[in-house]
Amino acid sequence: MKSFGSKFMLNIVPNPLSENNNIIHVAERPFDLGYLNRQKIIYDFMLYEFVQRCQAAEAKRAKGDIAMFPNSINITLDEIKMNFIKEYPNVKELSDDEILNMVRIYYSISNQIIPLNDFRFDNTDVQKLFEIHLEDIGADAAEVAKLAKLDEKAVSEWIEIFKLLESVPFAIDSIMTFPLCPAEYRVLQGLKKFQKTDSSSSSHQTDSQDPFGSFFNNRGKSSDDKSNSKKKTIKEINFELSPKLILQYTIFFTLLTLFLTTTGSDNSNEITFQNFVTDYLTKNRVKKVTVVNNSYVEIELNDHGVHQGGQPQTKLYFTIGSVGSFEKNLRDAQDKYDIPPQLRVPVNYTTKGNMARVLINFLPTVLFLGAIYWMTKKAASSMGGMGPMGFGKSTAKKFNQETEVKTKFKDVAGMEEAKLEVMEFVKFLQNPEKYEKLGAKIPRGAILSGPPGTGKTLLAKATAGEAGVPFYSVSGSEFVEMFVGVGASRVRDLFKTARENAPSIVFVDEIDAIGKQRSKGNATGANDERETTLNQLLVEMDGFDTSDHVVVLAGTNRPDILDKALMRPGRFDRHVHIDNPELQGRKEIFEVHLKKITLQENIDSDIAGRLAALTPGFSGADIANVCNEAALIAARYNAESVGLRHFELAIERVIGGVEKKSKLLNPEEQKIVAYHEAGHAICGWFLRYAHPLLKVSIIPRGQGALGYAQYLPPDQYLMSALQLYDRMIMTLGGRVSEELHFASVTSGAHDDFKKVTGIAQSMVLRFGMSKKVGMVNYYDTKSQDDLTKPFSEETSRVIDEEVQRIVNDCYQKCKQLLTEKSHEVELVAQELLKKEFITREDMIRLLGKRPFPETNDAFDKYLDGKPAFASESQKYEEEQKKKQEDSEKENKD
Repeated sequence: MKSFGSKFMLNIVPNPLSENNNIIHVAERPFDLGYLNRQKIIYDFMLYEFVQRCQAAEAKRAKGDIAMFPNSINITLDEIKMNFIKEYPNVKELSDDEILNMVRIYYSISNQIIPLNDFRFDNTDVQKLFEIHLEDIGADAAEVAKLAKLDEKAVSEWIEIFKLLESVPFAIDSIMTFPLCPAEYRVLQGLKKFQKTDSSSSSHQTDSQDPFGSFFNNRGKSSDDKSNSKKKTIKEINFELSPKLILQYTIFFTLLTLFLTTTGSDNSNEITFQNFVTDYLTKNRVKKVTVVNNSYVEIELNDHGVHQGGQPQTKLYFTIGSVGSFEKNLRDAQDKYDIPPQLRVPVNYTTKGNMARVLINFLPTVLFLGAIYWMTKKAASSMGGMGPMGFGKSTAKKFNQETEVKTKFKDVAGMEEAKLEVMEFVKFLQNPEKYEKLGAKIPRGAILSGPPGTGKTLLAKATAGEAGVPFYSVSGSEFVEMFVGVGASRVRDLFKTARENAPSIVFVDEIDAIGKQRSKGNATGANDERETTLNQLLVEMDGFDTSDHVVVLAGTNRPDILDKALMRPGRFDRHVHIDNPELQGRKEIFEVHLKKITLQENIDSDIAGRLAALTPGFSGADIANVCNEAALIAARYNAESVGLRHFELAIERVIGGVEKKSKLLNPEEQKIVAYHEAGHAICGWFLRYAHPLLKVSIIPRGQGALGYAQYLPPDQYLMSALQLYDRMIMTLGGRVSEELHFASVTSGAHDDFKKVTGIAQSMVLRFGMSKKVGMVNYYDTKSQDDLTKPFSEETSRVIDEEVQRIVNDCYQKCKQLLTEKSHEVELVAQELLKKEFITREDMIRLLGKRPFPETNDAFDKYLDGKPAFASESQKYEEEQKKKQEDSEKENKD
């Protein structure tokens, strides 16, 4: 191939052709080496073809041979394709679009229509690489690849392509062009259009036969094409004016016209009272005067006054302050000049209507009414378009079989008992005769309660999707407005609508917004509106007729603050508590969410069970968050699918927070954290009732957490005294380890002390595990509003002594254990300082297998015999192996 010398880029004033598209299109995977190799060949080949054909066309023009026929486009395309096949028989042949694309680029650069630095690649990474190359043209490919964070071989290929673009020769004396170039193509297009309109016998060429036209219509029109498209666009504009819009425009232009006519009136005929007296009254030119609207006086001249000066002036006027002063001044003037009574000017009075003045006077009123109308519409839109009189209308959304509610009961996992309860309501409403013939009455309603994220609202959505009856959904906060009585009115309207469409279901989400317990002595009246709404809800629920067939479902995560009257049978008969799912429930929830995620082909077949075992205590929302975070992490690492490693990172992020890579600990602090976490790990490993350990890390995470330990607690509802003691001993292991290995302790154990104190207080005040205090419960019997203690001062001292005794016993046992296992603590701490994290497999390698059987069934079922964090340990081992090989290679060199 022939190469050309590079030229300096000139930013000259562009001609009209500069409107051409300056986008260079690349493939979806622009750094694929196979794609880049072919692209470099195309750029080099097409540059040579472009220059050769431009030179041939210029030679023909010099000889006077300027004839160009439409069929020369297809001929030229075929010739270029044949030349490419001969030159590169093993490379995929060129397409018409590729040829025309390269011609467009080289034509724009060579004729300086678009400077090279104004071209833009439609891939951000390639564009970034292009800009770096332009800033430092002589830069080495390795340096550019490092700066752009890209593969060095791919960067080298792209730099070769950029150099080919820089080597395009500039046209000096004339334009470099040939029939495939945009300007020549427009000439041929015009010729073809002329042939079509001039001669019906000529052959017609369809768009499918015109590859260049379809290409440039999509990829960069010329200025002529753009102007034509603009004209077509203007012709196709349609003004659709509604009657309301026409009225608004009419009023606007009327007011504007009246304002202009009023402010722009001719004041050349206005005179002063003194001019009236001296120029007209004393010279007997006035026939009569007329006082108009008590504000100005019109002068009617007699024949002598009209023709005075050869120019008629019949519309003179002057303004007056008041009618009384005008009459006095006129009388005094006529007396002064001794005008006889029979020649004195008669005075008439009249009232004339001036539409402009009337409108101007009414303009403030119109603006005020317009502002009221606007505010009314604004309020109506905020209330769902109910209008100014619709404050009391219910804002509940209606769902039925026709609406697109895609959530079904099969999409709700981990709450089988709750689904059975709710499904019973649905079945009753679908076939009430089945129950009524046996004498059964439909329950009035059900309260769905539980911690946040357990799926209360999701269960209601599934009910709406499954129910064959109208389903009304409303939030408790929507009953509360700034207007008094609106909440009660909306409750009435909601239940009226539900009765009219019975059988039906009403769902009130976050009912605690209006269902809080009513205060006994509300002197301030601050909650009167909410209590009125609650009273109306109580009446409506208890006022159902048995034939109404209306069921009320309500959701809340604070059932303890609801009013007792709301919870009694006859209103909310069923209390459905939805707790955090257990192992099987978590597995079912993972199975639902994993269906939407692209998983690795070789991933664990029971991935849902494994993840369920690693997430004890997680709610449904937490599980959904884990799956979403895993997909985000996989996308962040440019992975094709989601693997176990991504789920492990997602679980750590949800539990411990984001790794604080910017929070660097000095060596002394890192050592303290390592021995602190080693103390926890050793206590948990050698205590019988401790939770299974999965991972310990000294990488800072979350808010203030310098270390992180992940355990696997079982789904346990009863805790013995021995289990609580072991838990407190393990919690104190961090502080005790600091005492044994450092001269001074740190503040890192403050959260551990909080947990230990809470457990010890619960043992004494709630669980009856103190012989001195006895089997009493002082913790749960205390009222929130009562600030007094439910026990005496002497009992308070006993409680303090028992809490201190329990904590001290745990401290002594922890100290004894860590003293005996000091060697093991050292091993774990040094491993943490070396790797910054250790897993259960590392603990087994360092300390041997745990001497007690695991208390968690999930561990035995899903994790026993399998590494909990295999991918992370394997990754670390591969990194260490690679480092060792690199060091050996350097030593040999």
